[in-house]
Amino acid sequence: MEFFLGAFEKEWESRRAALLHERSLGRGKADAEEERWRRRGGGANALSPVRGFPGNSDRRTGTLARATERDGEPSMRSRFAALASGSQPAVVKMASFGGGGRLGAMITYVSRNGGVVVENERGEQLRGRDELSGVRGEWGHLMKNRAESRDIATFTVEVNGTFGEGGDVYEQSLALLKRGLGDRSFAYAIGPRREGTGRTIEGVAVLRDSNGERLTADKKASEIVQDRFDGGAERGETATFRFTGYGNGTDYGTSRLRGLVERHGGAVYDETGRAISDEKQAGDLVQQEWREQLHSRKPRDVMHLVLSARAGTDSEAFHAAARDFLAEEFVGFRYVFSLHDPSWDPKAEEAGGKRPHVHVHAIIAMRSDMGDRIETTIRTFRHWRVTMAEKARAHGINMEMTDRRDRASPAAYGRNQVRPTSRLGRTEHEGTSQSAQRRYDAKRSDHRRFARTGISRNYTDIAKREWEVLASQDSDERSANFAKDQVLRLELARIEDSPDVIAASEAEKSLSQFETYLVTLSNIVSEDEQMRHMSRSEFEAYEKRVEAALFQAERVMPPEQKASYEEIAVAAREHVDIRRELMKQAEQSEARSERVGADQIATGDEVNQLWDDAVARHGLRTVEMANEILLEVEHFREAIDLADAGEFKSDRETLQASLDVALARAGELGASGNRLIREIAEVDEELRTAIESAERARQQRSEKGRGPDSAAAEVQVRADNDDPSDREEAPDRSHRDQPQEHSANAFPQRRAEATVDRNAGDTTGMDPAQQHIPRLEQLQREADERRERDQDDHER
Repeated sequence: MEFFLGAFEKEWESRRAALLHERSLGRGKADAEEERWRRRGGGANALSPVRGFPGNSDRRTGTLARATERDGEPSMRSRFAALASGSQPAVVKMASFGGGGRLGAMITYVSRNGGVVVENERGEQLRGRDELSGVRGEWGHLMKNRAESRDIATFTVEVNGTFGEGGDVYEQSLALLKRGLGDRSFAYAIGPRREGTGRTIEGVAVLRDSNGERLTADKKASEIVQDRFDGGAERGETATFRFTGYGNGTDYGTSRLRGLVERHGGAVYDETGRAISDEKQAGDLVQQEWREQLHSRKPRDVMHLVLSARAGTDSEAFHAAARDFLAEEFVGFRYVFSLHDPSWDPKAEEAGGKRPHVHVHAIIAMRSDMGDRIETTIRTFRHWRVTMAEKARAHGINMEMTDRRDRASPAAYGRNQVRPTSRLGRTEHEGTSQSAQRRYDAKRSDHRRFARTGISRNYTDIAKREWEVLASQDSDERSANFAKDQVLRLELARIEDSPDVIAASEAEKSLSQFETYLVTLSNIVSEDEQMRHMSRSEFEAYEKRVEAALFQAERVMPPEQKASYEEIAVAAREHVDIRRELMKQAEQSEARSERVGADQIATGDEVNQLWDDAVARHGLRTVEMANEILLEVEHFREAIDLADAGEFKSDRETLQASLDVALARAGELGASGNRLIREIAEVDEELRTAIESAERARQQRSEKGRGPDSAAAEVQVRADNDDPSDREEAPDRSHRDQPQEHSANAFPQRRAEATVDRNAGDTTGMDPAQQHIPRLEQLQREADERRERDQDDHER
């Protein structure tokens, strides 16, 4: 069949028809080498007899400028002249890759959900969602449909009703999750169980651990974690684990972790016990700490390419130039593309539509019908920019290929390094890390960045000479001034790249980073309120954070700051040591409390028994008098403790004086023969001292002389204290008066317990001559009167 190429109006149409005709005759394989060269960045005319095959040229024998000309690029001087006269740079950038499963979503995005016309490689226009849905079926044989890696998963754990009793539920939950998930990173929150008993733990976990084991987040993986739960479970503990979803990459992890924080009001913690209280902390955790642990991989069946032009560029001309560019560079490949113009973009501006510049989205299959794959190397993109500029100029748009080394421009930032903060007008972003923020700021401010490699330095030196020639020869003043500005820019970049300037810049940056890490360290160390209540696991996580901050600060520490750093490090570690001691003391106190609770704390019946035993041994009147004075002693002791702790506002000296008076009264009572007071004094040092002082005072008075009246009074006091009728009536009277008296039971537990193991009966053996004190009868009368008044009030 005779074939007439002149029947086609467009060059790309005739070239496509010729290729299809050659393949129909079986000669398509002959052009395989040319096609491979084209995909690796060779020009359309790379195999012409005039230029020869570029792969055989020796780059080392010629200048870099001539080498680029042999690759089909325009000369550096011609490009610079066009840029100086106002040409815009050609922008061809990769937006993303995707698997066959995402093809439909990507086409839906570029077509604005069917609201924008989409064109394919055959020039057919596809409108509406029904026509667009057929693309996936046509491309199906080109999709490998390799599954993307499962990087992050969500999970739930249902625990029984007894879980968390007798301890910190968060600490127990953390230990449980570590047992099942191993050393994987995760975050979790605790909520009530839907059935009303027990608890539900929700979380997000990285599926790959440090040893390379990757859980698949399916039923089998859930059983693996469940077996680990069951293997270390304690008696009576049951927990059911289940993965509820999984996804790929940091975007999935960020969205799931932020959702967890939102549902639980910020009560979310990671595997170190650190709180994740807001969405920013959740995003930083995934982007900065979890990213390197994912080892994420995605299939590359299709790629999303974006071609951009300046705002105000003729949209129809740019659309035609993009069509020609795709037809030339992707011969034999399947693709669709659409133009987005802010004047009629159906997507709202706040949702990311109506961008101020015209641009084209292209979705391209990575594999051709012949089985070849597109190689997305740096050289390939350079060649694509050359072709895009050529096609744009052919349609009346002044455009040139540019290299960031032409003007010492900063490197671009990636989509994973920033997050959008505003889409009104030009999209504003913020960095996901400090380094990403610096890279973003440098790009937005067009900061000078001199190349560092030898080849790139040579390229920049050649570019500087070309700008100098253009500045001296160009007759147009505007172009000459533009060229002079570029020469100055490259010279400043070279100066800034000098060793002295770099050293000063690095020192300044190091000092800034050093100060940042010190502020972080200060914030960690000053978390006093949290540290007072730290468990052992929380303290260990806190200690690791302090050491990490110290390590980071030491790594960027300027030499002149060494002394300050060492002083700060010593203070920080001393602070950690103090907190460690407080944590240990808290653990010991808790252990003692548990022992006392299990073995020593008396129940209500035991207290009653202690009261009855004391009454049986010493008599009710003796116990009541001792209880009353001991209540007063304990009252002032507690008040002094509260005053020392700052919880009770009172004069400590006044309280101490009142305590001394109460102790003196107790000492007088003990010296007068109250056996219960003397018994308790054996375990109370202050009370024993008071009794000894009272006895010495009595001894001094007795040495001055004794009269018959005093001796008789002493005998009467002993009779009162040892009245047998009190002992006989003690059980009945104690039970009758018990509701009134037990509420004011004064003996502290340690003293009451000391009386249980002692022999019944008097062990003091006092001398009658030393048991008289004039004040004692008055004390007894006051006690009797007070008891009678209380009894009258009770009866009324």
